[in-house]
Amino acid sequence: MSTLTDEAVRAPRVIRLNAKDDVVIALDQLVAGTRIEKEGITVSGLIPPGHKMATRDIAAGEAVRRYGQIIGFATQPIRAGQHVHVQNVAIGDFARDYAFAQDAHATRSIDTPAHFEGIVREDGRVATRNYVGILTSVNCSATVARAIADHFRRDIHPERMAAYPNVDGVVALTHSAGCAVDSEGEALAMLQRTLGGYAIHPNFAAVLMVGLGCETNQIPKLLASQGLKDHARLKTFTIQDTGGTTQTIARGIEFVEQMLPEANDVKRVPVSASELVVGLQCGGSDGYSGISANPVLGAAVDLLVAHGGTAILSETPEIYGAEHLLTRRAQTEAVGRKLVDRIHWWEDHVARNGAALSNNPSAGNKAGGLTTILEKSLGAVAKGGTTNLVEVYEYAQPVRAKGLVFMDTPGYDPVSATGQVAGGANLICFTTGRGSAYGCAPSPSLKLATNTALWERQSDDMDFNCGQVLSGEGSIEELGRRMLELMLATASGKRSRSELHGYGQQEFVPWQISVIT
Repeated sequence: MSTLTDEAVRAPRVIRLNAKDDVVIALDQLVAGTRIEKEGITVSGLIPPGHKMATRDIAAGEAVRRYGQIIGFATQPIRAGQHVHVQNVAIGDFARDYAFAQDAHATRSIDTPAHFEGIVREDGRVATRNYVGILTSVNCSATVARAIADHFRRDIHPERMAAYPNVDGVVALTHSAGCAVDSEGEALAMLQRTLGGYAIHPNFAAVLMVGLGCETNQIPKLLASQGLKDHARLKTFTIQDTGGTTQTIARGIEFVEQMLPEANDVKRVPVSASELVVGLQCGGSDGYSGISANPVLGAAVDLLVAHGGTAILSETPEIYGAEHLLTRRAQTEAVGRKLVDRIHWWEDHVARNGAALSNNPSAGNKAGGLTTILEKSLGAVAKGGTTNLVEVYEYAQPVRAKGLVFMDTPGYDPVSATGQVAGGANLICFTTGRGSAYGCAPSPSLKLATNTALWERQSDDMDFNCGQVLSGEGSIEELGRRMLELMLATASGKRSRSELHGYGQQEFVPWQISVIT
């Protein structure tokens, strides 16, 4: 091997994402005095991996760009070669051109769509998993619900589920709300919409709903609000009417035992990839998220949409400052304005509560190289690929459109994914750069690592390594194709890492926006 090649191998690696950028991203730790020949600059100080380095002198107050977009403004003079981060950059106000629908374009379609092995319910909806679920109307019935589910735990009582190999499990999804709220308010309506979405989710073969009896969230009203009623696969009852905790647990166990034989009587059959509804999440993001995992997932989303499937982008506070990239490719101006309306709702919501949308990124995000919410958002929208934005939904509303849609949710992953699943997501894809331990019953959750170091350190929790983009071992397009293949395999029954570890029941967290009285 030649000396030149040896030197090239040892050369510090940085990535320039756009010709307009004022920064490059370090792929290796950079130390003072290191020469970055392709940028013609010398490193000043220490630049951790995943962090930004200035490629030119930036005056105080001047905009700083990454992805060709503004990520913040210099709070002090920054010299070329210096570390660009929270010590010298902050968020600021600037005009964004929403240019509604100006970049909308014809959606690519594939004549022979891919398939996965799904479970087709009687009404034609397609499941990727087959659970019996136990839901609660109120926190007061959580203990009872868990006791019913625990009776059927395979890791403790394998003999009780031995006759039902086609049932993925009996899971209790409990929450801390349901009472001391306005009985006619938005908060209770949102909780009822969430519970209603789970009650009819195709990944549940049957559902029990358990209440206390005197709570604000009365089960009959909940069912009526969602157009539901008791039947063989949806049973409801309360602790007070049943006669207390012991009898309620016994009754719940009896109901589940009646449901299991029919729940087990299913088989997987080939179904079109158009039946896949994927919730897109990112958590524990780092400086690589917008370079590797999010674009890889976006490439997979473009393929899924071409096959007729649906992807749900969410986490409204984490697209804040980048929403103009979505409004430009909204299918219609009306769709784009729906998104902006949700942004305005959030601005008002945080202001009324003495907070600000600029309070993001988190400590872990900053340690990974993200400086402002603008930077984080610009990377986050990459999960949505490049196709048109066809619809905007409020939290937990049923998702009926095909293609890329947006659901208004908080940025907190359990709350956000709960809304997506309530809306019909039968698979979750979750990118992470810091490391995540997360599941989302009844829908499987796949975790994509942004970098190989994370993949190697926490492979026990990761399903896919997007760090190959950074090392040059795979292109975004190639990894996107492989990611779609993994999505289809998982939808067909391949268990995700989080499922193997038993994650999913504790991560059911409906969004609570109410005043508790």
